[in-house]
Amino acid sequence: MAKGYVALVGSPNVGKSTIFNRLLGERKAIVNDMPGVTRDRMYGLCEWLDHSFYLIDTGGIEIEDRPFQEEIRIQAKIAIEEADVIVFLVDAKTGVSKDDELVARILRKEKKPVILAINKSDNKNKVENLYDFYALGLGEPILVSGVHGIGIGDLLDKIVSYLPKKVEPKEEGKICFTLVGRPNVGKSSLTNALINKNRVITSNIEGTTRDAIDIDFTRDGRSYKVIDTAGLKRRGKIYEAIDKYSALRALKAMERSDIVLLVIDASVGIIEQDKHVIGYAIEQDKAIIIVVNKWDLVEKNEKTMQEFEKLIRAEFKFLDYAPIVFVSALKKERLHTIFKAIDVAYDGYVSRIQTSLLNSVIEDAQIMNETPNFNGGRLRIYYANQVAIKPPTIVMFCNDPNYLHFSYERYLKNRLRETFVFDGSPIKLIFRRKTQ
Repeated sequence: MAKGYVALVGSPNVGKSTIFNRLLGERKAIVNDMPGVTRDRMYGLCEWLDHSFYLIDTGGIEIEDRPFQEEIRIQAKIAIEEADVIVFLVDAKTGVSKDDELVARILRKEKKPVILAINKSDNKNKVENLYDFYALGLGEPILVSGVHGIGIGDLLDKIVSYLPKKVEPKEEGKICFTLVGRPNVGKSSLTNALINKNRVITSNIEGTTRDAIDIDFTRDGRSYKVIDTAGLKRRGKIYEAIDKYSALRALKAMERSDIVLLVIDASVGIIEQDKHVIGYAIEQDKAIIIVVNKWDLVEKNEKTMQEFEKLIRAEFKFLDYAPIVFVSALKKERLHTIFKAIDVAYDGYVSRIQTSLLNSVIEDAQIMNETPNFNGGRLRIYYANQVAIKPPTIVMFCNDPNYLHFSYERYLKNRLRETFVFDGSPIKLIFRRKTQ
């Protein structure tokens, strides 16, 4: 089932980042009482009861030295277009501002659900000018305090009541993959090269692609769907508001995909943002392939590819299972290596292991390497059973999951990879106490 998307919008310093952290239950967004601290969009997976959704913390609307009404309109427009539910945050202590009134007028014209939340309501019985907020015309507001946690449960209940109950259609037998990465790494050129058609606009100007584009095609009798996504960076305040939501489109594209291809510019190398981008795919348990594009621009000798791969492995230690391929979209060189990696990754992503064979591997693993003494005991796995695919998910029934050391879980995954073909695919292990 597809997850919903919830955007937090509002003026600077109303406490969006504090509410964001409170809803996620972790300190992920920077919190500061100086307006404009949040400049990048932050995304997090929020869970409440039996629901889960992506929460987006937007940057504060900056009005200094800017045509602020235009920027407010852009900010609201993006939130409306990309989110399923909008939480409009206002400040109980400062009251209704001109910015609040403008955003409210925009939101009232739209059909998407809007929840008005009055933050900094530390004392629900002493919210001054409460009825001024009713005048915004967005229904009954919810009083919350991000700092003290007041009203957060009520806010979450309201959010999940509006989330769409939609299921993405399944396309049996079709391999869906997404190209992600920084702007100008050649994602659109690579898409065109893979499908052998000029279907996507290409340019050396950053940010040419803004929307995710789905393209169906076949190759050697196998069906594919490629999703080309917008780049994940751009400069400039007003345009920044638009392009940061391109990241949300990329996030949605990843959710619809089986495999995520992280495209790296060989002529530039690896930067920190590459790790940030692929982090979303890891959180979603997607199969992953690292594609080094523009390989034709690199001066090479017989060791260049090995050295570059060694560098990637050092920078992406958490992706040791992801294959690395080197290509040139411009010259259409080595494209077959991408399809080979995609096919192998997908087959592993949807593979099922025979229960008897699975248990034989786990039993042998325990004999060869005894579990360490951890948290006052040693883990003993009695039997295992694969319960799902995409990714392969295996439940390990054991004496006590608290005895599991992370290094032993990694060891078990390595043993499974040595026995079965899981190149590019993550493996999910769930440890559960065996009932009598």
